[in-house]
Amino acid sequence: MAMSVEEMVNEARKHVPEVSASEAKEALDQGEVEVILDVREPQEWVAGHIPGAVYVPRGLLEWHADQASPMCKPELQGRTDARIVVHCAAGGRSLLAAQTLKKMGYTNVVSMDGGFSDWAAHGFPVERG
Repeated sequence: MAMSVEEMVNEARKHVPEVSASEAKEALDQGEVEVILDVREPQEWVAGHIPGAVYVPRGLLEWHADQASPMCKPELQGRTDARIVVHCAAGGRSLLAAQTLKKMGYTNVVSMDGGFSDWAAHGFPVERG
């Protein structure tokens, strides 16, 4: 039976822990997050992103996260146990991306509920370009 995107996101929510933007910021400030992974589209990244975030468009996630791929991001290479906070604009795409990372063997992945929108709304640091 086919699933709607809402059903897919709700299914991912059952398997992927979520943190708020405030919790993510606090964990970053405490040095408890090793990678903040931005899975939004290129125009979203250019319009604003979290300083120090690793940019991996969701459409290329599997290639950039595969340990055996020549396209594996250096920030992810050999780091399947790293504390990773995945975010998108609002939290749906990041849930699906985090679920994919878990299937790929990443063991300490969470999704940022509310995404970049909540991050920016709280007035947390944002870089442009």
